[in-house]
Amino acid sequence: MGEIVLDAIRRHARERGGELVYWAPARTWTFAQLDEASNRIAQGLKSLGIGADDRVACLTKLSADCVALVLAANKIGAVCMPVNWRLAPPEIDYIVENGKAKLMMADAAFPYGKIRTFITEQFSFWYSQFEAKDPGFQPDLDDTALQLYSSGTTGLPKGVELTHRNLMVSMVESVSKAIGYHGAPDVMLNALPTYHIAGVGVALLTASKGGMSVLYPDFDPAKVVAAIAEHRITHSFLVPAMIQFMLQAPGAGKADYSSLKGISYGASPITEKVLLDAMRTFKCKFMQVYGLTETTGAITCLPPEDHDPAGPKQHLLRSAGKPIDGVELRVADGAGKDCPEGEVGEVWIRCRQNMRGYWANPKATANAFVDRQPDGLGWFRSGDAGYLRDGYLYLHDRIKDMIVSGGENIYPAEVENALMQHPAVADGAVIGVPDDQWGEAVKACVVLKTGIRATEGEIIDFMRSRIAHFKCPKSVDFVETIPRNPTGKILKRVLREPYWTGRTRRVN
Repeated sequence: MGEIVLDAIRRHARERGGELVYWAPARTWTFAQLDEASNRIAQGLKSLGIGADDRVACLTKLSADCVALVLAANKIGAVCMPVNWRLAPPEIDYIVENGKAKLMMADAAFPYGKIRTFITEQFSFWYSQFEAKDPGFQPDLDDTALQLYSSGTTGLPKGVELTHRNLMVSMVESVSKAIGYHGAPDVMLNALPTYHIAGVGVALLTASKGGMSVLYPDFDPAKVVAAIAEHRITHSFLVPAMIQFMLQAPGAGKADYSSLKGISYGASPITEKVLLDAMRTFKCKFMQVYGLTETTGAITCLPPEDHDPAGPKQHLLRSAGKPIDGVELRVADGAGKDCPEGEVGEVWIRCRQNMRGYWANPKATANAFVDRQPDGLGWFRSGDAGYLRDGYLYLHDRIKDMIVSGGENIYPAEVENALMQHPAVADGAVIGVPDDQWGEAVKACVVLKTGIRATEGEIIDFMRSRIAHFKCPKSVDFVETIPRNPTGKILKRVLREPYWTGRTRRVN
């Protein structure tokens, strides 16, 4: 049996306590300092009556502080819930209430007052008064270690419960091997948000492997490019929009990338031009990965040897790669039977990375799995459509109509709920359309009420007052009717088709 992330970081604190685990613009953290901080926080949480199975939330851009809270919660059997700081206040309220969080750590830029809240920048003053003693709690492998929220097709976020086993199999074993990160002396650059599995997951991965991460609370292309040479970065995980912005940064073509070993990318489509330009500029290995929050991150990988833009493997660049160690894939039809090779169906996943379930939502959990066994192993229904060919997974479209823009998951039902509140809108639908910068952009198709006028700008501004800006439409098309089937369901494929004609890659 392997070592859980919590125990791996405990061990590194004993064996290499003086070595850096995190560099951030505001401060650096050694393994010993991370362990000590999480011990003090754990004791502080206990003093507030927080214990096993309780939830604590964080609304922060500071990845190291988020990890310290994750570890502290684990040390008393509690669970940390990183919250998306880009959400609108009512959306944040829903998540905090749904998770029954007993404490919030929030950056000063994201004031929160609905529950006991500590400002991140002052949090250390609070926990420094507590003893730096590890409470010594030893979780079971299948206890929940981390709870991340993923929007659902109903428009309401669902809490994804990831266990210590999930994190161990993914971060300590499979994903680290797939992307070639083995710990010190490798250095990971991480500018991903704490509320994403890629952001907090990669931060936990590097620490569990005994390596170091350079953490940026905000993605600044010029600073990230400069950091590669300054910190001798060896690895990074980036969404395609980040890569594109880095290529456009002043001086990017002449910067020093000699330390780079590998860049992993995923979460949204990448254009062939951006990929080719990146390969020429960064001159390192590239790995494409595909995964979900519910699978604790990556479950497929297209390795460097399959990145062959001018050779016989060129067609593989359109695939999401092959399953990583310990992952089984199926493509199933509507009846749950295996589709023939090359035929599109729903992607099903079976592995030890699959989530424990959706928090306090047994119905959604049951619907997400097929043939789940008492030990938790079963087929997870991804909601993504694709096909298999020669062992490679090709993603074709989204069964659940999810839009991925700049690495953010956006569900049309949620956006449509806000759209239909506009007094001039008689009918509407939201779709994802191609965007060279973000992979996909949100578009609203609107039927106006008879005799009432509204402009594109008015509708977008109206929606921005109700939901997070990244979910709002970038454009609005005014149409006479919204196509529907006989039961009234919107025909999203009909709406999308004119924009996607000629495009071979729809998701990644």
